[in-house]
Amino acid sequence: MARYTGPRLRVVRRFQQQLPGLTRKTDGVRANPPGQHGARRNNRPSDYRLRLDEKQKLIYNYGLGERQLRTYFKTAARRKGDTGKNLLTLLESRLDNVAFRLGFAPTIPAARQIVKHGHVTINGRRLDIPSYQLRPGDVIGVDESSRAHPVIVETLQSPSLSVPDYLDIDTTKMTGTFRHAPDRADIPLEVQENFVVEYYSRVS
Repeated sequence: MARYTGPRLRVVRRFQQQLPGLTRKTDGVRANPPGQHGARRNNRPSDYRLRLDEKQKLIYNYGLGERQLRTYFKTAARRKGDTGKNLLTLLESRLDNVAFRLGFAPTIPAARQIVKHGHVTINGRRLDIPSYQLRPGDVIGVDESSRAHPVIVETLQSPSLSVPDYLDIDTTKMTGTFRHAPDRADIPLEVQENFVVEYYSRVS
């Protein structure tokens, strides 16, 4: 599955909840799902559908492909501890997500773009790999030549989310420090990660 590039509010309406990494808009949350006959779809979803939807939330929110998410799941399963929480930690530690959480971009897709275009630095050096896994102590910044970039300046002035505890930010220097791996409470996405684990356990 390729990354989703279609209407974002349609996705928000499908899940009936905000996906903070996908869009800042909230008017897509309505009383019925998308489609002409959405209001009539009152059937109780199957157990498989419930698990599929939770997996899809991660794909849409973090802007991943199916193969990417499956790779992250396999990595999370090999680590000690709860596989679901390990999976969220890996996704939340991506450079594009951290640039978004620091307020350098309004959404994760926008953060991915500024990373790819060389506007973001790690420990003083430009890095254009959105999937880069940050480690404690890494300093994320805006390249000196990009500090007047309108998207970055505007988002820093009105961020969509508060900066989580695992990050420190210096808005005057446009830098942030990755203090430690994210805790579950630091992740604003409403998702049942245990359902994602069950989904991949069934289909693998």
